[in-house]
Amino acid sequence: MAEQILVTGGSGQLGRVVVERLRAAQAPVRALSRRRRRSSEGVEWTAGDLRTGRGIDVAVAGVGTVIHCATDYRREVETVRTLVEAARWSGQTPHLVYVSIVGVDKIPMGYYQAKLAAEKLIAGSGMPHTILRATQFHALVRTILAGAARLPVVPVPKFRFQPVDVRDVAARLVELAQGEPQGRVADFGGPAVRTTADLARALLAASGKDKRLVSVPAPGRIGRSYATGANLAPEHADGVVTFEQYLAEQGKPTALRYR
Repeated sequence: MAEQILVTGGSGQLGRVVVERLRAAQAPVRALSRRRRRSSEGVEWTAGDLRTGRGIDVAVAGVGTVIHCATDYRREVETVRTLVEAARWSGQTPHLVYVSIVGVDKIPMGYYQAKLAAEKLIAGSGMPHTILRATQFHALVRTILAGAARLPVVPVPKFRFQPVDVRDVAARLVELAQGEPQGRVADFGGPAVRTTADLARALLAASGKDKRLVSVPAPGRIGRSYATGANLAPEHADGVVTFEQYLAEQGKPTALRYR
């Protein structure tokens, strides 16, 4: 019988799609959530909190692979350490698959620096592991642009994004989880590198709005990092779902399942 795969953050934006993919592949799945959930056919839900460590020893017990989809903007390193230490105390050496972000080693943003530190913690833990860096999700780019689109004139910074669909990233994570540990693998990006203005026009068109865009500079170290393309992986345009396809689905009830 195949070893069970634990998905942390199993009820989150990425985790729930990973769980669905594993279930569709008939892989034995255990999903971690802070709140108790009823287990269903093919998915065993377990309650635990990576911030406090509560229930994590039970969650990792007996699993062969962990896909770490949970994230914490303030305590990323601490939660990853909790997961690694729980695996050690249990005597298990599961394959740990960690999803990170393209540019964490180049963009001086606090959350990115925490993701990089978590990568280093995993790499130095002695656990078999695979680390995948992905570009920004469609949903994040949409949220950023939607805020600006509320203004009478839409400000767009002079840099680019390569938005990727959460389903494409989930499929890649499942593929990696079912293979051998590889350390850090090639980055995973969306199907195309797009200017912020281009993406803003797509969002406005999908919303039925017609507003003027105004280009604004991207000041500071973080802005300059984005302006140089540190957040991009043009040589790894592996995603399939475009930003326009994602936007078109948002009005459909079924689209809400993976957001």
